[in-house]
Amino acid sequence: MPQVRANGIDIEYESFGREGDPLILLIMGLAAQLIFWPEPLCEGLAAKGFRVVRFDNRDIGKSTHLTDRAAPDMRELFREAASGRQPHVPYSLSDMADDAVGLMDALGLGRAHIVGASMGGMIAQLVAINYPDRAKSLVSIMSTTGRRDLPPGDPDALAVLARPPRSSSREDLIENGLLVRHALASPSFPQSEADIRALVEGVVDRAPYDPNGIARQWAAVIAAPPRNELLKTVRCPALVLHGDRDPLFPVATAKDTAENIPGAELVVVPGMGHGFPESLVPILLKEIGDFVSKVEGRAT
Repeated sequence: MPQVRANGIDIEYESFGREGDPLILLIMGLAAQLIFWPEPLCEGLAAKGFRVVRFDNRDIGKSTHLTDRAAPDMRELFREAASGRQPHVPYSLSDMADDAVGLMDALGLGRAHIVGASMGGMIAQLVAINYPDRAKSLVSIMSTTGRRDLPPGDPDALAVLARPPRSSSREDLIENGLLVRHALASPSFPQSEADIRALVEGVVDRAPYDPNGIARQWAAVIAAPPRNELLKTVRCPALVLHGDRDPLFPVATAKDTAENIPGAELVVVPGMGHGFPESLVPILLKEIGDFVSKVEGRAT
C-alpha cells in the first residue's frame, strides 16, 4: 500500500475506485488498523461512483509511530480527567483530525465525505468542526460527543478492551484479539470463527504490536473535551449510525450526537454491536451509500 507525508508524519493508506470520483474518507477507531474497514464495503462504495480512501491513524499499523513521545501513565490520566483537570497528553484528537485533512492535502483532494467509526467518529466530528470547508458530509458511526454524563458502556466489555495481551507473542496477541472481537460482537450479525480469526491474524501479522502507541491514542480520547457545543456549529449534512447492542457506547450516545448536529439523521440498527462483521456490510453500504449519494444529488 502507498504512503504519503502529511502533517509531519507518514500515513499508510489504500484507495478504491476512480481518482476523479467524489471522495469518501474512512477514519478508523482506537487501536484499529485500516483493514478493520471491510473490503467489500470499500469496493461497494466505489461501485456506487465514489473514490474511497482508508488509512492507518498515527501510532497504529504502518503509519508513523511516535516513539519519541512517552507513553502516558493511564491511571494518572484517568485520575486527572475524573477530577475535572485537563490532562497533558502526547497529542489530541484534533491533531489526528489534522492528519486526516493533511492526507487529503497530500492526495490533492479538496473536499470529502468524512466517515468515522468509534474514535474515528470523534475525529470525523472534529474534521467537520475544524475544517467546515473540507467536509461535504459527516457520518459518525458507533461514536459519541464525549459528554461526561452520558451512560457508560458495559463494564465487562470495557474491561476486555482495556486488558493487555499476556505477552507480545503471536499466539497471545491473537488470543487477545479474539477476546476483544467476541466482546464487541453484533448479536444479529454473526461472524464465523474462521472469519474472526482471519481478521485478527491479519492485524497481528500486518504490523508490530505497539502498546505505547495504543496508550497514546487512549490518552487522546480520554483528554478530549466534550464536543456538544462545537457540533452545533456543523453545517454539512450529517448521518449518525449506531447499533442498539453496542457494548461500548449505548444508544443514548448516538441520540446525543444527532441532537447536537443541526439537521442530522439518526439510524439505529437493531442487533448491531461495535464492529463491522461482513454480514453487516449490506446495511452499511445502503445507509452510507444512500446518504452520500443523496448529498451528491444522485438517485439512490
